[in-house]
Amino acid sequence: MRIVKRESLDAPLDLPVESRRRLARVNARAWGIAAGLLLGLGLAVATMILVAKGGDVVGPHLGLLGIILPGYSVTPLGAVIGFVYLFVIGYALGRVTERLYAVFARRY
Repeated sequence: MRIVKRESLDAPLDLPVESRRRLARVNARAWGIAAGLLLGLGLAVATMILVAKGGDVVGPHLGLLGIILPGYSVTPLGAVIGFVYLFVIGYALGRVTERLYAVFARRY
């Protein structure tokens, strides 16, 4: 492996095309995982906070997500189901975001 020394951080690296493609795929995967974890954990934590809080009516507004996400409810099992749903949705959104970034970054 050869280390390339750059004179400034703004200077582009002269990487082979295959290396650039591989880095772009890793970058898209990283965006997807980061967005998926952010959305999934956000819903799971919000659900568990409402479950821990308890009460007669637990999270009626958050419970409406059950309409869009079949199987989701404001329960510990619902937190897991919601995490899976939003991880998948967040992963897809992260990949799309990275692709759009790559398209616009090439343009400028």
